[in-house]
Amino acid sequence: MKRSFAIMSVLVLLTGLFAGCSNNNTSQPQSSPSASQTDQANAKPQILRMNAAEPETLDSGMSNDVISGAFIRSLYDSLVRLDKDGKPVNSVASDIKISDDKKVYTFTLRDSKWSNGDPVTAKDFAFAWMRVLDPKTASGSAYKYYPIKNARAFFQGNAKAEDVGIKVIDDKTLEVTLENPTPYFLTLATFYYPVNQKVVEGNADWAKKPESIVTNGPFKLSVWEHKNKIELVKNDQYWEKDVVKLDKIDFSMIEDTNTELEMFNNDDLDWAGAPISGLPADAIGPLHEEGKLQTMERATNYYLLFQTEKAPFTNEKIRKAFSYAINRKDIADNIGQAGQTPLMGFVPLSASLKKEGYFKDNDTQTAKQLLADGIKELGLAKLPEITYLYNTSDLNKKIAEALQAQWKQVLGVDVKLVNKELKVMFDDQEQGNYMISRSGWTGDYNDSVNFLELLMEKNSSNNSTLWHSEKYVELVQKAYAEPDESKRNEYLVEAEGILMDEMPVTGIYSSVNSWVQSEKVKGITVDPLGYIDFKWGYKES
Repeated sequence: MKRSFAIMSVLVLLTGLFAGCSNNNTSQPQSSPSASQTDQANAKPQILRMNAAEPETLDSGMSNDVISGAFIRSLYDSLVRLDKDGKPVNSVASDIKISDDKKVYTFTLRDSKWSNGDPVTAKDFAFAWMRVLDPKTASGSAYKYYPIKNARAFFQGNAKAEDVGIKVIDDKTLEVTLENPTPYFLTLATFYYPVNQKVVEGNADWAKKPESIVTNGPFKLSVWEHKNKIELVKNDQYWEKDVVKLDKIDFSMIEDTNTELEMFNNDDLDWAGAPISGLPADAIGPLHEEGKLQTMERATNYYLLFQTEKAPFTNEKIRKAFSYAINRKDIADNIGQAGQTPLMGFVPLSASLKKEGYFKDNDTQTAKQLLADGIKELGLAKLPEITYLYNTSDLNKKIAEALQAQWKQVLGVDVKLVNKELKVMFDDQEQGNYMISRSGWTGDYNDSVNFLELLMEKNSSNNSTLWHSEKYVELVQKAYAEPDESKRNEYLVEAEGILMDEMPVTGIYSSVNSWVQSEKVKGITVDPLGYIDFKWGYKES
C-alpha cells in the first residue's frame, strides 16, 4: 500500500497465511457479533461517525495510499479478505485450489453482484488486474501483481497481454499462475479488486461520483462532497450483506487533529485517530496515561526522502550527514509517545532482517565530518538553502520542527520548513520538486521485500528520490526467485545495506496505530498490517 500516515517472525507469519488460506472457509473473523449482539445492533439505524483525509481516488486500480485504501476496502471485495488477525480468508472466492508446486491458484467464485445488480464474474477480476498492469494505465499499484507470471514484463513493455498468468476459465473460475512459489500471495490478493468492465469502459470518470461508481463491497458510495464529507451506505447487493450491521458511515474531513479529538470528546465522532486520521501529538501521552489510548504495532515505516538529483543531495555523504544527525529516539519518545521504535534502516522492525540497523542513532561527530567532506567534494563555499517538505498534520509538524532543530544544532544548517496539503506534497515529490521530504509505507504483506522493492525503479510513483542502482535491483530480483530462506535473507540484507550506504532514504521510526474509540463501537478490525475494515463493525445501543 502506498504511503502511510506513517510482529512476529516473518517466515512464521507468511507460512501461517499461506496455510490458512488454501482451505474452503468463508470469511467469518472472530470479531463477528453474536446472535444477541446482532439483535441489539439491529434495534435502530446503525450510523458510524468517522473522520478521514480526502482520498486520492476511489478507483481500486489506481489506489496507492492508506486513506484511499480504507475507503476502497469498504466499497470493494476481492477473492480473499483479511480478517482481524491479518489472515486472508475466502470472500468472493468460495474455493481456492493450489497446485502441488505452489505456482497455480484456481479460484472458484461464489454468486455475487455489483451494486448495480450486474453479476460479478471472473472476467471482471481479469479485466481489472490487466488494466492495472497495462503500461497505458500507469498505475502505481502494478508492483503488487509482480508475483504473477510475466506481470512485471508486461507492465514494462517486454511481454504481451496473453503472456500474463491470468486466465479466465469460465464466468466462475479464474486461474492464476505465478513466477515462483509465493507464500504471501493470498495476502497480496486481498488488494486485487475487480472492476465492472462495462462501467469502466463506458465512463472515464466512473469513480468520481456516487451516481456513476459501481462497486461490489459491503458498502456503496452515497455522498462525496470534496474536502467536506463522504457517506457510505450498506450495499444491499453485497453477497454477505447479512453480516453487515452498519447502515451508514459518515466521514467528516477535518484536517485539524485537535478539532477531531474535541469532536470525539463531545460525542460528535465515534472514533478519532489512526489508521485513517491522527491525534494531536500533545494528547498522546495524556490519553495513554488515562487508559483511553488504543495502540497496535503495524508494518509501517516513517522515513525521509532525499532528492538525489538536486544539489547538494546529489552527494551521498551529505545525504548521510543529514541522516546521521537525527536523534530518532528523541523523536519516538517525546513526539510519537505511542510506542514508535527508532529505525536505523528502511524496513520497519516487524519485517526487518537486521533490527539493529545499519548505523548509529544520533551519530553527531560522523555527521559533521561527512557534511564537511561532502561540501568539499561538491566544491561549495556553503550549502544552498535547504528545504524540508511535509504534509499537514500535527505530528508531521512537530517532527519537522524537531528535525529542523537537530540539523541546526548538529550541522549548523538552517532548514526551511514547507508545509503543503497531502495531495500537493505527493505531486511535488513525484515531480522532484523538493530537497528533503517525509513519507511512509504500510506493507501489503509483512516481508522486507515489500519495502525494498519500492526503490527498484527510478521513474515510478513509489520512488521519488530519482535514485537507482542496478546492483540493488539484481539483489531484490534474486530474492524474489530464491527458495532457500537463509540465502533469500542474505540478498535482502545486502540490498538494504546498499540503500543505507547510498542513503536516498532514511528511516525515522517503525510506526504504530494509535486511536480512541467509543465503547459502543464493536467489530471494526484493525489488522497487524495497519489496515481498517468496517465490514463487521456495529454500535451497541
